[in-house]
Amino acid sequence: MTTLATERVTDIHHWNERLFSFKTSRDTGLRFENGHFVMIGLPVEGKPLLRAYSIVSANYDEELEFLSIKVPDGPLTSRLQNINVGDEIFVSRKPTGTLVADHLLPGRNLYMFATGTGLAPFMSIVKDPEVYERFDRIILCHGVRYASELAYADFLTDELPQNAFFGEQVQEKLIYFPTVTREPFRNQGRLTDLLASGALFDAIGLPAPNKDDDRFMLCGSPGMLKDMTALLDERGFKESRNGYLGEYVIERAFVEK
Repeated sequence: MTTLATERVTDIHHWNERLFSFKTSRDTGLRFENGHFVMIGLPVEGKPLLRAYSIVSANYDEELEFLSIKVPDGPLTSRLQNINVGDEIFVSRKPTGTLVADHLLPGRNLYMFATGTGLAPFMSIVKDPEVYERFDRIILCHGVRYASELAYADFLTDELPQNAFFGEQVQEKLIYFPTVTREPFRNQGRLTDLLASGALFDAIGLPAPNKDDDRFMLCGSPGMLKDMTALLDERGFKESRNGYLGEYVIERAFVEK
């Protein structure tokens, strides 16, 4: 159990009947890169039941934050969705992951494509002042079924641009593009379709991507990852793997387990 810390739940927010987020205390010795994940869990029959969760909070935040779906029969989420403030959960002391900006070649524009709770690691990245120093534009694209699943939308549009330390850079460089597939919304369609057709770039006012300028980070459903990597591969973009920097990166731990 030395690899696990016991943290206390400090806040819970239910976005809708399928999605919630929560905050916990943070071990003072925990260090992570924005985009990393940890194992979190609860005791079940005397043993820790653990799953990988990307960290929503930035690496300088005093608390940890996580975003989760609610699965009625999920081994962990069926229990996790019923936690209360003050409850204790396990958090691993060894953050890891490949979904970090340092794994990408230098470029001008950073695209982050997320579906559902795949938004989580990108929330930590858009709160990282260093990413605004590295790129001219940071484009966060979040695809969901229903508008109520657009977690953190108000934070991204209203609160983050007012950050006391780097809000001006957010206002200048961050483009937030939410899109919905199953009900009317200002942006509609699957992220893969919007990329393939070029409609995304028309909507945000940027040219079609090229290998010299554009970098991609992908996190979401297996179907989205499969289709999106195929689209990028067809266009000559290379994935960052095995220590070699590339034009795009995905979280391999979630894909290959």
